[in-house]
Amino acid sequence: MADDESYELLGFDNVLLPVGDLGQAVGFYERAGFTVGFRFDEAGIALLKVGAETPGILLQAEEAVGRRTPPWPSPRVWLEVPDARAAARELAAAGIPPLDEVFQVATGWTVEFADPWGNVLGFTDYTKRPELGRRS
Repeated sequence: MADDESYELLGFDNVLLPVGDLGQAVGFYERAGFTVGFRFDEAGIALLKVGAETPGILLQAEEAVGRRTPPWPSPRVWLEVPDARAAARELAAAGIPPLDEVFQVATGWTVEFADPWGNVLGFTDYTKRPELGRRS
């Protein structure tokens, strides 16, 4: 791009996830530890808060979205947590099984799970590289 047409990526706004039923999706994500920032049923959307950040996970009801069971190729959204292994235990206690065992990554540990519509999220920590985490 020419200099007069350039742009700068400033950060994330929202991540949109299609879901088949807004009420069921909100209930699922609340069990997974998310807080609802707002819900607008008439528009078929709900915003899940992610930490203290303004952007979040935007659930968008779409009638054509069916339920899928793992495994499948899918984009992943990973969110930072203090301890992914503890998050995995809490998810399991809430009836949300991980897609696989908790696994190591360069910065620490990660656990992935899927909602009933096939959206894959991961909770990852920075226990191996705390200087890179939000709470360094």
